[in-house]
Amino acid sequence: MAKKSKAIVKSSTALTGSISKARKEPVLRGLTALSKDSGEELSKSKIITLRSSYKKLSVSQLQSMHNVSMRKKDEWGFYGHSTINHDYNIKAVSGDVVVVDNATGLMWHQSGSYNELYWDEAKEWVEDLSSEEGYAGYHDWRLPTVDEAVSLLESSKKNGGLYIDPVFSKKQEWIWNGDECEDGSVVAWGVDFNSGYVSRSRTFYDYVRPVRTVE
Repeated sequence: MAKKSKAIVKSSTALTGSISKARKEPVLRGLTALSKDSGEELSKSKIITLRSSYKKLSVSQLQSMHNVSMRKKDEWGFYGHSTINHDYNIKAVSGDVVVVDNATGLMWHQSGSYNELYWDEAKEWVEDLSSEEGYAGYHDWRLPTVDEAVSLLESSKKNGGLYIDPVFSKKQEWIWNGDECEDGSVVAWGVDFNSGYVSRSRTFYDYVRPVRTVE
């Protein structure tokens, strides 16, 4: 993804600080405060199940993804958007803000990392988020697969110039995925909400928007 490139050196303190900021973001007005258990209630019959296990993907495999409309393909990936009819519900669970998509059975962190992180740091950030008290009371947060991350792409710009629903924070303009690139040219895949571009990440760092599967 075409973005500014710069060297970033993060310390463990910076990572912890990023998580703390994410935890302390104010709860938005109008949110329904729910218990952990009530946040898990979904209608299973309507769920579109997306791949949740990580894989090494080639460009051709990426471009064969389901539930996506692709307007342009290139040697790095594709420009496109999800065709899923989402049913987002923003909630405050144990004081933390999450977005539940009733269409996919996924619970998303409403924002994510405060800073851009290297891929290894991104994985560590999610691990830290799930440790101790967890986030929203859960301890199974993870990086999304590219299938899950692409599901967030909207067909038009809806959130401060981003191809993502305004229910989400607009700070995380591009995000890491847990899927690696098969050819090893770069470490992993990324999704750019500025342009709707899904590609092998061309930079060393991206934001993180964690996800978990609702049981």
